Amino acid sequence: MFEITILASSSSGNSALLRSESATILVDAGLSARQLTERLSQCSVSPSEIGAILITHEHSDHVKGLPQWCKQHGTPVYCNRHTATLLREKMSTHHAWNIFETGSSFSLNAVSVQTFSIPHDAVDPVGFVVREKDYSFGFATDLGYATRLVIDSLQGLDGLLLEANYDEELLQQDSKRPWAVKQRIASRHGHLSNNAAAELLRQLLHEKLQHVALGHLSADCNREALALEAINRVLDATSPLQRWCAGPNQISRTIRLG
Repeated sequence: MFEITILASSSSGNSALLRSESATILVDAGLSARQLTERLSQCSVSPSEIGAILITHEHSDHVKGLPQWCKQHGTPVYCNRHTATLLREKMSTHHAWNIFETGSSFSLNAVSVQTFSIPHDAVDPVGFVVREKDYSFGFATDLGYATRLVIDSLQGLDGLLLEANYDEELLQQDSKRPWAVKQRIASRHGHLSNNAAAELLRQLLHEKLQHVALGHLSADCNREALALEAINRVLDATSPLQRWCAGPNQISRTIRLG
């Protein structure tokens, strides 16, 4: 068994559940502790079953529920040193910290976790590739552009959560965001557009890739149809690749690799 369920993915909250034969893991905790518990319950998972929480970076939409969750459950947290320094200010009573160096790999039972640096406006943001036996899945959200390291790190996967944050035209037309915010979103330390996500996917396509979930879609500056349209342009019409958009309000379909 190797399963991934995205509990939420948006600018308001992000978290994903990984279940394998040897481990049950959360990637990010950007929902409230109550919401995390409710969505895990929909997956028939109790808080006590979560053996680790992997943190990509310190922004609120990725760690919102972490202090209260850890206060209630004491789950070990895995993040790099710079991220831990910021999080510890809000979690001074939590002692189950597991610090990794960005770019290193570590194991959670039989699950191997490879970390890699991503370009985003956080202190030391990372992506993850998780593996067990012959199965692999990558987490690549909150990145301004696909560096060579990102592209190399995501090669040869079975599945992928890939950011498709905004449509360029909708972002420019948006009246809610000041120009400086639009520049930040579209910068090399901001977020991936639909077209940039499609170009990254084009470089990652191979016969083994079965599932791509598009995540972190902007509620104001994107539409699921536009994100999927961009992805479909780089795929052959007969491609068997499963692709869909993960959203903020409900858990996604479960990706089963084993």
